[in-house]
This record gives sequence, structure tokens and C-alpha cells, in this order.
Amino acid sequence: MQNFEFTYALLVRSEEKKRNALEIVVYALFILSAAFSIWQFAHQTVAFPIDKLANATVCATEPHRS
Repeated sequence: MQNFEFTYALLVRSEEKKRNALEIVVYALFILSAAFSIWQFAHQTVAFPIDKLANATVCATEPHRS
């Protein structure tokens, strides 16, 4: 059991503070870029073929104004 405690203590003390901060920044950028991509995709307009058909029938049934 002593060997485990000693190894764990070495791991805890050997953490690099600068690396942890860099990892936080990189992970935050990944999350923000994914959120931005989803937001950008959600705001795109989509033209379905059925919309063109519906517009064509509405235009054909409306009387012409002169």
C-alpha cells in the first residue's frame, strides 16, 4: 500500500500548472467552435422542393393584377 501512496503523491506533485491552463484554453476553444458550428448550421435557410411546388400553385391560382 505504501508504494501506491508514494506513486500517487509523485503524480499529484508533478502536475504542470502551465499545461493545465493550456489544456483548459484548448478545450474551451474546441467547445466554442463546436457551439458556433451548430449555431451557424441552425441559422441556415433550407429550400425544400415542396416549397417551390407550393409557390408555383399559389402563383397559378392568383388572379393577374393589371
